[in-house]
Amino acid sequence: MRTIKLGTSELEVPVVAVGCMRINSLDQKAAERFIQTSLENGANFFDHADLYGAGECEEIFADAVQMNDDVRENLILQSKCGIRPDVGTFDFSKEHIVQSVEKILQRLKTDYLDVFLLHRPDALMEPEEVAEAFDILESSGKVRHFGVSNQNPMQMELLSKYLKQPIVANQLQLSITNTTMISSGINVNMENEAAVNRDGSVLDYCRLKDITIQPWSPFQYGFFEGVFLGNEKFPELNKRIDEVAAKYEVSNTTIAIAWLLRHPANMQPVIGTMNESRLLECIKASDVHLTREEWYSIYRSAGNILP
Repeated sequence: MRTIKLGTSELEVPVVAVGCMRINSLDQKAAERFIQTSLENGANFFDHADLYGAGECEEIFADAVQMNDDVRENLILQSKCGIRPDVGTFDFSKEHIVQSVEKILQRLKTDYLDVFLLHRPDALMEPEEVAEAFDILESSGKVRHFGVSNQNPMQMELLSKYLKQPIVANQLQLSITNTTMISSGINVNMENEAAVNRDGSVLDYCRLKDITIQPWSPFQYGFFEGVFLGNEKFPELNKRIDEVAAKYEVSNTTIAIAWLLRHPANMQPVIGTMNESRLLECIKASDVHLTREEWYSIYRSAGNILP
């Protein structure tokens, strides 16, 4: 699979990341087959979070991959912390970050994470504490690269004022039907809903700072309301996606991911499927380069407007 550099780091990562939020829906054998299929096809970047299955997903992954030093060399592991449903808070305190990473490493049966992200912004974040936590994790060799999730430019600027480490990635919701970060840039100075800048131009900021955007829920519309592919709510979109898929002799799933990869921001979509066939369809998007006309026609068919 095609690779990109993650942020400003020298870490080469596949353009499609495998999200493990639903791996607890598989039994042991199915999880082993899924991970093996991923690795055989160059998808060796696995995204986790301590939130997923309350940690169970990381344990299942480690068992399914039969983690040891030799296996670990072929994996790129990313995880996140900061959401605490047990107490109803977000938590970026130094103590919670450091302890969370320790527990993540135990569950994944590894000594280090390639990438660690802060999950959802914490309104009570003290950036000095985050910086101390990152220094502890980096100096101990437990985390090699750092990033964030769902943060806007000023939140990243505030963090960067204190961090020694660069922010290499930002996970953000983005799909053909959730395009606010793209649409606001197209509709600058227009009096319409699409012109509303809800995220502080996070797309342009990440491009300026060489921060890799990792789109999450690339097949969802709304906030986990359902998938748009094959959905009768989006007839024009599906008609156009199917036409483009027929041209390239691939599935509609492939085109949905290829649409994200066509953007010059060099994004790394995080897919959440646990279906091997669909996984392969997503991976195939690495080889599909949509034309400018195809990209815009898909964008418009989702109900997005051009001024």
